[in-house]
Amino acid sequence: MSHAPAAPAVPVTTPAAPAAVTVANPGPLGLAAFALTTFVLSVFNSGLVSNTALSAVVLPLALFYGGLAQFAAGLFEFRRGNTFGATAFVSYGAFWMAFAGYVKFVVPGLPKEDAHLATGLFLIAWFVFTLYMTVAALKLDLAHRAVFVTLTLTFLFLALGDLAQNVTLGHVGGWLGLVCAVCAWYTSFATVTNETWGRKVLPLG
Repeated sequence: MSHAPAAPAVPVTTPAAPAAVTVANPGPLGLAAFALTTFVLSVFNSGLVSNTALSAVVLPLALFYGGLAQFAAGLFEFRRGNTFGATAFVSYGAFWMAFAGYVKFVVPGLPKEDAHLATGLFLIAWFVFTLYMTVAALKLDLAHRAVFVTLTLTFLFLALGDLAQNVTLGHVGGWLGLVCAVCAWYTSFATVTNETWGRKVLPLG
């Protein structure tokens, strides 16, 4: 009995796995955006610059750098699987955008005798958020812990200054904000330098 010729064997090929997409560390960007905006605002909060009309310079920074750039950094932290970084950067990016909107559109319509209560409430809520983020940050290196501890104190003193209408407390909050900005700048600087050089150049603790 004749048989039909067998079909030639077709080799089975397994499609190659797609190459993993490398996402750059967004942390230095988020920290730099936070540090610069915090520094400029704190110059006014501390009383180093007394002409409050000049504080309008903070608003574009709060919207585009402290806000938008930091928010974007947080979204990339989600992509990297960093829950802490994503929560922090998205939240503080949103904080700066909310701050810009609050100062520009809400404050002018508030009754002057009670506006300090609204601002104090705004700040005390961010103090609460920052306080529990500080607890989580205790797992991180010394540089990040310094950022969150000083930021917690900054929000606390600024809130108390507004709620009590106490200029001195507000100035203390401003000086703490300057310290926080320096800590955040250093953390950003150390991280981007170490990653660029491919070795430990600056300590993070």
